[in-house]
Amino acid sequence: MKKFIIFFLVFFILSTNMAFANTLDLDAQGAILMDFKTGRILYAKNENTPLAMASTTKIMTAILAIENGNLDDIVKVSKNATKAPPVKMNLKENEEIKLKDLLYALMLESSNDAAVAIAEHIGNTVDNFCNMMTEKAKEVGAKDTIFRTPNGLDSLDHHSTAYDMAFITRYALNNQQFIDIINTKEASFKTNKSTYNMINKNRLLSEFEGANGVKTGYTGKAGHCFVGSATQNDMTLISVVLASGWGEKGKKQKWIDTKTLLNYGFNNFNYEKILTQNDCLDTINVVKGEVDTIPLYYENDIILPISKEEKENISVKLDYIKTLDAPIKANEKVGIANIYINDSLVAQTNILTKENVEKKSFYSYINNIFKNWINILN
Repeated sequence: MKKFIIFFLVFFILSTNMAFANTLDLDAQGAILMDFKTGRILYAKNENTPLAMASTTKIMTAILAIENGNLDDIVKVSKNATKAPPVKMNLKENEEIKLKDLLYALMLESSNDAAVAIAEHIGNTVDNFCNMMTEKAKEVGAKDTIFRTPNGLDSLDHHSTAYDMAFITRYALNNQQFIDIINTKEASFKTNKSTYNMINKNRLLSEFEGANGVKTGYTGKAGHCFVGSATQNDMTLISVVLASGWGEKGKKQKWIDTKTLLNYGFNNFNYEKILTQNDCLDTINVVKGEVDTIPLYYENDIILPISKEEKENISVKLDYIKTLDAPIKANEKVGIANIYINDSLVAQTNILTKENVEKKSFYSYINNIFKNWINILN
């Protein structure tokens, strides 16, 4: 987790709308397209508008269960879990089922009773688990998300945003167990009371090249929603569409909106190396040091998905101090490199010192005086 937070801070990408992105024809009330590797937002529509997100909620339910439980845990189903409304797997009170099998039911067929059973197993109570979900959302970069249910059913201020759902999904996709579950086409398992067969309802897996997730959703308040992910040519994109419509039209439209977003990303963006970590970008003056100058370098490579139009409008602005007093340590931060596309800040990395520099000793001063005196005599 620590590594993820460091990665997020170093490569934090400010969300910026493309000037030409408004030409995309989407019905979704909230939508976003994010590059998985860098977190850069390639398209956004009302991305910060709070909206109900239906069963896309279960992305967080799943990742919390994976992180806080053991997939071989045996979950004893409560009476409360059996009362969850459809869609459900019709669990029975006191049924004993593996946590992993509940996750298959959760993510493949969106079973609401599975979500409640998971929440009670991990959080002891549904309310406590929902509080864990909300806190986790903040931890991974969400700005306006509150979970009131573990299954996404409409409830009071249960809501998120397209922006937040993209960040939550990006976090979840770093977990291989999560990836394995959401890409499973079919799963069969037995409990002490029943036999179950689960079929993945995610049409994107069979209808879009490179699709690898993630989760459908629908409620009367949220409309049809979908969080998707696909990989082509080493680029993984995350799409979110919230409220793509209602009824049969909305059911079809969420797939249309998703494919429109993903095709837009894959057709228009390629990775470009903007900065190289070991490049010597400049030198800095040293006061009272054994040397007069030392080189500076970038802390990280900066590689971003860039469109052809943007490539002509990239600029790098360096903000760093020009003089340091010795002693100086290698890898000491002296400034920041800011990468802009047009006037929008899209990435940053630190500027660091390359070498250690000791403070000039008394012997060094005497030695320099002696050398200068010899030069004058010669």
